[in-house]
Amino acid sequence: MQDHLSQTFAALADPTRRAILARLSKGEANVSDLAEPFLKDMSLPAVTKHLKVLEKAGLITRGREAQWRPCKLNGIALREASDWMETYRAFWEESFDRLDEYLKSVTAKKNAKGKKHGRQK
Repeated sequence: MQDHLSQTFAALADPTRRAILARLSKGEANVSDLAEPFLKDMSLPAVTKHLKVLEKAGLITRGREAQWRPCKLNGIALREASDWMETYRAFWEESFDRLDEYLKSVTAKKNAKGKKHGRQK
């Protein structure tokens, strides 16, 4: 059994699903409207499978109003993924800051050594 966060990241790994989410970020849409940009390269059932993956991951909700099947973005699942990544953002920023300081010190030592030996750039 996959945990919820794994399902979210697996769903986000596909560019078609990310494009669908980008479209839904502008407002709800029905399945036909969501499928339209992809129908040159894939069938309607293939797009529907992408929607099912997004729904199972909790990234979208799908309704049923007569013949209309509206889809909406579910920001809560995206927020959970964002919160998880945020805990690592601070780590990476600190790591990059340390790397930057190290590279500056190495460059400064190299420049000082070059000046000492009469070699300047």
